[in-house]
Amino acid sequence: MQGTSSYQTKSDVARQHIQEMILSGSARAGARITAREVSEALGMSETPIREAIRGLAAEGWLDFNAHLGVVVASVRSEHIVEVYAIRGALGALAIQLGGACYTAAQLAEIDANLAESQAAVEADDTTQYARLNRAFHLLLSDTPNTLWTLKLLTTLWAQTSAARRGFEAVPGRLRESLAEHRAIRAAIGAHDFARAAALLIEHERVAGMALIAGLSQSRASSSPADRPVP
Repeated sequence: MQGTSSYQTKSDVARQHIQEMILSGSARAGARITAREVSEALGMSETPIREAIRGLAAEGWLDFNAHLGVVVASVRSEHIVEVYAIRGALGALAIQLGGACYTAAQLAEIDANLAESQAAVEADDTTQYARLNRAFHLLLSDTPNTLWTLKLLTTLWAQTSAARRGFEAVPGRLRESLAEHRAIRAAIGAHDFARAAALLIEHERVAGMALIAGLSQSRASSSPADRPVP
């Protein structure tokens, strides 16, 4: 439902390309992003790409590392609880403000997302599920009454682009997540938007805990030489 302009600058194109690299997981936290590589991928000069990089860094998608240059921003464990609480609050707000605006076509798109998510769960495809998970949450926030909420949530997803680790590291999390999505959809179908909002807040809280568990397990399984000194 998002309105899009018929014209995009080269900087806009570069920005969207980098965002998709991050959100798809092809560029993970700490990965280096260079204007040259993006230039080669898109077939454009580096000037608009540098502009896009500066904008994304200002919004928290990218960090400047003294040794590596521009890298994908990392999610720190101490910030995960806060970020997921914000995601829950914004998602709940979107349902409360925009729930009555959901069209039949939009609900059908949400149902199609759930069906695809079921297939991803059966295939244990964490990459595909992570993509569908993001799409599900943004669909819930994509209404005429929640344009700013959608923009804020899209930026927050950049801050948690490592969320797939939660799915990878916690056995059964894909099924739990899908069951939570279905419960939210059922509440929306019953026009119980207050319940749907409450379920979404709890869903994000649990997702944040899963990510913390996944990151903790990842650190525990790394070799001692790779672990940071406490």
